[in-house]
Amino acid sequence: MVLKVLMAITGLIMIGFLLVHMYGNLKAFLGPEEFNHYAHWLKSDILYPLIPEGWFIWIFRFFMLAAIGLHIYSAATLWRRARIANPTPYEAKKTLAQTYAARTMRWGGLILVGFLVFHLLQFTMQRTLVAGTSGMEPYDLVVAEFSVWWMVLAYGLWLVTVCMHIRHGFWSAFTTLGANTSAKARTVLNGCAWVVAILLYIGFMIMPVAVLTGVLH
Repeated sequence: MVLKVLMAITGLIMIGFLLVHMYGNLKAFLGPEEFNHYAHWLKSDILYPLIPEGWFIWIFRFFMLAAIGLHIYSAATLWRRARIANPTPYEAKKTLAQTYAARTMRWGGLILVGFLVFHLLQFTMQRTLVAGTSGMEPYDLVVAEFSVWWMVLAYGLWLVTVCMHIRHGFWSAFTTLGANTSAKARTVLNGCAWVVAILLYIGFMIMPVAVLTGVLH
């Protein structure tokens, strides 16, 4: 039970991060100056002078890395225990009523982590750039990278996996935490899970599509 709660809490932390990150991305529609100021603020001024300038981003990165690591550990341990308890795939399928998203949570998680690493190398460390050059201003870098059609397509497909993972994860997390208590609660919970997943997909895709179509340039 402890691992299920840990996985639920760390999953909700990551969903919260994605919602904030999505909001930050939308600042691109306010123009280069606003977006660049936001990007530089994230890496320098948060909580300064309470903590030294530039420290917050590293503390936050460590916190998120710990959350991701604990989430993966919890998921892997629970999956391994489930396999030991139900070693026969046929029996497991017969006793567990699962949606497609639920059945693919493990693979979806691996795909999510794989592209996340690429995404961080691309925009944070600027080591896997497909069109931009290292040292560009954040707004110019985003425009350069998402001006490539296949990058937008790959990003969109990755987000499908992310949002499928989130829809089921949101449902599972709140079920673990005791919110799934009645038929009405299940309906509300399922609706909220879909709203969050669709909101994140649209919110993250608006900016790349706007770049590709020339709305942002």
